[in-house]
Amino acid sequence: MKFVAFERAKQGTGASRRLRITGRTPGIVYGGTGEPSLIEIDHNALWHAIKKEAFHATILEMELGGTEHKVLLRDLQMHPYKQQILHIDFQRVEATTRMTVKVPLHYSGEEESPAVKAENCLVNHVMTELSLSCFPADIPEFIAVDLSGLKKGSPLHVKDITLPKGVKFVAKGQENPVLVSVTAIQEEVEAAPAEGAAAAVNPKAAAGKAASAAKDAAKAPVKKK
Repeated sequence: MKFVAFERAKQGTGASRRLRITGRTPGIVYGGTGEPSLIEIDHNALWHAIKKEAFHATILEMELGGTEHKVLLRDLQMHPYKQQILHIDFQRVEATTRMTVKVPLHYSGEEESPAVKAENCLVNHVMTELSLSCFPADIPEFIAVDLSGLKKGSPLHVKDITLPKGVKFVAKGQENPVLVSVTAIQEEVEAAPAEGAAAAVNPKAAAGKAASAAKDAAKAPVKKK
């Protein structure tokens, strides 16, 4: 995926604010053998680019000063309530250096799984992306995960899926975290009315109450018309 950036001469809070007013987004490119470079990008073009999944998980081709650079998106700062990108960071990519990247997970097949079709279970996607380590040429755009074999009581873990060749999972606190959980759905049972339940538990007592009420009604004086 390609995009165009321009060199930025001024830095600082005031300079960045004035840049945003003109419809540009300030940014920086770092890493590799070169020095960090201050850049600016057309905000509208960048806004449309960040909506594409590939912009976040693949190597990008950045044109800067007539030269093409291979970079990877590293950070994106958004305005707390406006639809505005405040700042963006990129890292230069070197073919011989392993990188740690976050790659999205694409789930499919859960509607056809025994857990959903036959066992009345709810499938929950616990993780939507994975941190992976690989060389730039091996970075996958996404990881496809087939859920058609899910069964009740059998959650899916990282070690249950096959990663592409040359790609390793980067554990951050958990060696084998859960990707997908499977939970049985308990059917709601309507509670019976309190009086009906009492009668069902003790039918003799209910019959006695009914007979007593009938006697009281018979003893009551009849009103003359």
